[in-house]
Amino acid sequence: MSTKQVVIVGAGPAGMRAAEQLVAAGQRPVVIDEGARHGGQIYRQPPAVLQRDRRDLYGFEAARASAVLDRFDALRPQIDYRPQTLAWQIEAGTLQLLHAGRNHALPFDALILAPGATDRVLPFPGWTLPGVYTLGAAQVALKHQGCLIGPRVVFAGTGPLLYLVAWQYATHGGQVAAVLDTAPASAKWLAAPRLLARPAVAAKGAYFVARLRMMGVALHGGVTLLKADGNERVRTLSWRAAGGGTHTTGCDAIGFGHGLRSETQLADLAGCAFAYDALEQAWLPTRDAAGRSSVRGVYLAGDGASILGADAAELSGARAALAALEDLGLSPAEPGHAAQIERELQAHVKFRRGLETAFAPPSSWAADAPDDLIVCRCEEVSAGELRACARETGTREVNRLKALTRIGMGRCQGRMCAPAASRLLAHTAGCALHEVGRLRGQAPIKPIPIAMLQEQPPSRQVAEDQDD
Repeated sequence: MSTKQVVIVGAGPAGMRAAEQLVAAGQRPVVIDEGARHGGQIYRQPPAVLQRDRRDLYGFEAARASAVLDRFDALRPQIDYRPQTLAWQIEAGTLQLLHAGRNHALPFDALILAPGATDRVLPFPGWTLPGVYTLGAAQVALKHQGCLIGPRVVFAGTGPLLYLVAWQYATHGGQVAAVLDTAPASAKWLAAPRLLARPAVAAKGAYFVARLRMMGVALHGGVTLLKADGNERVRTLSWRAAGGGTHTTGCDAIGFGHGLRSETQLADLAGCAFAYDALEQAWLPTRDAAGRSSVRGVYLAGDGASILGADAAELSGARAALAALEDLGLSPAEPGHAAQIERELQAHVKFRRGLETAFAPPSSWAADAPDDLIVCRCEEVSAGELRACARETGTREVNRLKALTRIGMGRCQGRMCAPAASRLLAHTAGCALHEVGRLRGQAPIKPIPIAMLQEQPPSRQVAEDQDD
C-alpha cells in the first residue's frame, strides 16, 4: 500500500482515534504532542515516575480512559509519536516544530489538526491574585501531580467542568468551600430535553451535583462574581446571590472558568476559512461533516473544531482520518464506517445545544465589568482602557483594538483575554459580538527561543509580523 505523510497535531481523544484509523489502513502517521504523554486534557497522565491508579485519576471514565490510552500504547511501534513538541507555524505544506530547543521542518501530504481547547475566561476583580486558577489548571494540578490548588477552594463560573472539578477535589480530600454558578438553576430545567440526547452523560452530571450536596458543599446558581480579596494570596471571594444580597466566602484558592473555547491558531495559519458560530459564541474554522477544512489536505477534529466533548472528539478524529485516506486515494480498513460516525455525531451536537442553554456565560458581563478590571494580564490592559479606546477612536474591530492597546500581544496571544476583550468592544461599540471579528492567529503561536529563529530564515508570516 502507498504510504503518505499524514501528520496529526494533538494526542488527545481526537488525535489518538485518528491515528488508529490511519494505522488500520496501513499508514504510519506522525503524531505531534505538546505534552509529555498522550491523552490530552481529559485523559491527562501523570509523569511516568508518579504511578497512580487510573480509577483514582479518571473516576467514572477510568475504563474508557484505559481502553483509549492502552490502544494507543499498543500502536506506538506503528506511529511516529513525538511528545514534548510544539507545532508553532504552518506554511506551504510544512509544519514547523519546536523540540528540545531546536526547530524541525516537517512536510505533510495531509494534516489533521486536533489541538483541543482552553478555558474561556471572563475575569472578575481580584482574578490576578496568587491562588486564582482556571478550572482547567486546577484539574491539571490534580491529574498531573496529584496536587490540590489549595485546602479550601471555591469553584466559580459556569459549565459542566465546574461541577466535575469540584467533585474531583471533594473526593480527593479537598474542602470545597462553595460552587458558584453564574448560570441560573432554571436554565438546567430548560435544557433538559436536549441534554437527554445523551442520557448517560446527563446522569453523570446530576450525580456530581447530588454527591456535592450530600457532602455538604454549598451550591449557588445565578450568582454574580464581585471580587476576590487577599494580600499575598486570595483569601475571600465576594458574590451576589440571584435574589440579591452580597455574600463573602473564605477560601485559599479559586478555580474559575465559563466553559471552553477552541484552539484555532494553527487552523488560521493553515489558511482555513472561519465563520461565526452563534452556539459557541466564537469564530471557528469551517469544515464539512467529514472534517475537511476549506484548505485542501487540512482536516479539523476534536474540541479544536467544536466543543462537543471527549466522546465526540474521538468520533470526529476517526472521521477526519477517513476523509484524509479518501482524499489521498487510500482505502480505509472499514469501508462504510464514515456514515455511521456522522450519524452518531448528531446526538452530540444536540446535547451541546443543551449544554449552552444550561451553562450560558453571563450576558451582562461586559456591562458589569468595572473600569479598573485587568482584562489582559500579559500587557496589564484594563476594561476602562479598552472602553476609552473604543469610544475615542471609533474602533469596532478587535484586531484594531489590539494594535491600539496591545491586548492579546503577550505570552498567551489572546487565548485568555480575547473572549473578554471582544465582549467589551461589542458592548462599547453597541454592536453584536460577531461584528467585532476575531483575533487573527500569527506565528509563533506560543513563545519560542529567539536563537532558534536566528538559525534559519524567518518564515513569511514571522517576517510580516516583524515588519508590522
